[in-house]
Amino acid sequence: MSIPTTRFGRTGLVVSRLALGTMTFGLQTDEAVAQRILDKAVDAGINLIDTADVYPLGGDLSTTGRTEEILGRWLKGRRNRVVLATKAVGKVGPHSWNQGASRKHLVEAVEASLTRLSTDHIDLYQLHSDDANTPLDETLAALDDLVRSGKVRYIGVSNFLAYRLARALGKQEANRLTRFISVQPRYSLLFREIERELLPLAQEEGLAVIPYNPLAGGLLTGKHALGAPTEGTRFTLGKAAERYQDRYWHEREFATVAALKAAADEAGVPLTTAALAWVLANPTITAPLLGASSPEQLDATLAAAEFKLDPALKARFDEITADYRRGDATR
Repeated sequence: MSIPTTRFGRTGLVVSRLALGTMTFGLQTDEAVAQRILDKAVDAGINLIDTADVYPLGGDLSTTGRTEEILGRWLKGRRNRVVLATKAVGKVGPHSWNQGASRKHLVEAVEASLTRLSTDHIDLYQLHSDDANTPLDETLAALDDLVRSGKVRYIGVSNFLAYRLARALGKQEANRLTRFISVQPRYSLLFREIERELLPLAQEEGLAVIPYNPLAGGLLTGKHALGAPTEGTRFTLGKAAERYQDRYWHEREFATVAALKAAADEAGVPLTTAALAWVLANPTITAPLLGASSPEQLDATLAAAEFKLDPALKARFDEITADYRRGDATR
């Protein structure tokens, strides 16, 4: 399989059109399986790998950093094959300053991530969420220093509202600071709110867009049924269970998935592949983040890289999910 490539926003960096997310590694997925997933993704042509210092998903302070450690061990001898992205802001320790986007925390968080990842630099360092308690000026100056130090190559954001990102970009330009080059929002057929403001901003500013949850936590695979959530999935996984159930485990979402599956079946394509191809069909999207808890789960998603979504099926998907453009969720 040969995955197409594209420029990462308006930088000179070239990445694969699909990226690998690693938040299942270390809790939902053990290290041996995680390494097989990584091998399969990279062998297929994926070169952008994303993680975060708070992962694995669903864990607590006792598991914080485990995903980066797993990835760091796998990276030995392979570092030059991937564009490595990680994130900070979430709580990673017992003290009040072990979280957020303050200068103190970001400087310490970068050092900790570098150690766990067994590398001397991070290609893309992202704010995992917006920290309203820290002045943007402090955060942006700290990130600029990290880039100038050589420990970070590029910077980006995740889970930012459009107006906050626009303010940050304006401050960076006015103060001649290193500019954000990417945004990582939630985006799928079951969450289209970012089409209204965030994606137009990204397009106008030339930002790369690497959306997470392109399959709505697995709901868009069509494998779940309304009732008790399936054990061993994100819908029952530790601290993440409540968030994922609140996002997707509702009668409306299941009815929508049924309608989407019927349309995909009529077109003769697996819903998983078609749903991811729908995300890729948006010209503002750079590389959706694939999540997997087993190597086999990558088969249908990797196929989306070469799948040409029929315009009629895309229009049908757009129509079925039009209501999901409305709302004001922050992440």
